[in-house]
Amino acid sequence: MISQERVLEVLKEAGVLQEGHFRLTSGRHSDKYLQCAKIFQYSKYSEELCGALAEKYRDAGVSVVIGPAIGAVQMSYEVSRQLGVKNIFAERENGVMTLRRGFTIQPGEKVLVVEDVVTTGGSVREVIDIVRANGGDIVGVGAIVDRTGGKIDFGVPFQAVISMDVTSYEPDECPLCKQGLPIVKPGSRQIS
Repeated sequence: MISQERVLEVLKEAGVLQEGHFRLTSGRHSDKYLQCAKIFQYSKYSEELCGALAEKYRDAGVSVVIGPAIGAVQMSYEVSRQLGVKNIFAERENGVMTLRRGFTIQPGEKVLVVEDVVTTGGSVREVIDIVRANGGDIVGVGAIVDRTGGKIDFGVPFQAVISMDVTSYEPDECPLCKQGLPIVKPGSRQIS
């Protein structure tokens, strides 16, 4: 079992936690941004954090791990490697999350949905819909970082390596915007 102190140490060592004024993928604003992709630059951190998550689902009968592209592609691989099961990912096509590249989920397969950081859970919910539409049985959702402080509910078991209550704001309620601070859109998905 990994300690919360060790998780924070890894996040700092890997340069994951950033401070400033950020527009998140969800469209919300925050003074903190967690760039979990930086974890995957270093296999030692990826192995350690994904291993901690895999342990939480070790006895759940998982047969497939799936995550949304692009943020959870490497994570899905590492969690599945540690569980010794298949991994796939969902990706956007014409703005809609879908299975491509010949990936399939068979009816009744036990599926673990993973995401690097959960803020609103939008991408996770889209992947859950794909799994259910294909007849998969969702055993749970796993994340490295839960930004909601444990407040999110996916209707299935949810486990995170670390849960942090990181404040985020609707754009029209953002105190950082009201202060006139410049905003940064980190990450890979553009918001219009």
